[in-house]
Amino acid sequence: MQHTILITGAGSGLGKELAIQYAKKGHTIILVGRDQQKLDAVKEFIVNQNGSAYSYSLDITSIKQVEQVTETILNKHEVSFLINNTGIGHFGSLQTLKIAQIDSIIDTNVKGTIYLTKVLLSHLLKRKHAKIINIISTAGLKGKVNESVYVASKYAVRGFTESLVKELETTNISVTAVYMGGMDTPFWNGSTHIKDKSRLRSPKEVASLILQEDDGRAEIFIK
Repeated sequence: MQHTILITGAGSGLGKELAIQYAKKGHTIILVGRDQQKLDAVKEFIVNQNGSAYSYSLDITSIKQVEQVTETILNKHEVSFLINNTGIGHFGSLQTLKIAQIDSIIDTNVKGTIYLTKVLLSHLLKRKHAKIINIISTAGLKGKVNESVYVASKYAVRGFTESLVKELETTNISVTAVYMGGMDTPFWNGSTHIKDKSRLRSPKEVASLILQEDDGRAEIFIK
């Protein structure tokens, strides 16, 4: 079955690789994120590979933007699959984290995911078959040193996802949580939290593993 897939944080890292690999499977990709230039580069790559992709700038922390941009997208595309991939992290002891960093993590990882899902939900319920995948990471499974607020945000998304699984279990929408370890992506740029990124999986590899297990199951674990 072919979907029109909206992927957040699609300009780089895992979001970019998910977009490219789903496009290769024949799906239409809606790329969203803050950096229009990066989104357009991914769109151009997909189109040059004979795929179908469109890009829209969106800051998911703004409910006004989410509502406006989603309306624009839905006027042009029959979205049937949402991948909430966007995530940010600030690391260090709780004492050293700035309030702006705490707000940024919660606004992006938690509220942004909830905003976009809520706004798209009524549309997804009208599709014959629809899907939601939330990229969570192993930070949603256990506490970690110097990641207190980041882990808190991922536990929140885990709870949100598990609740949606139950809330939507009698509908046409399957909901999946994806848990994986750190990846060698721009996520870590400017951070000393990960000393050696080379030991991490590539986003291309993780995206491939997600596609292999994307069958509507409630949880995907990438070890």
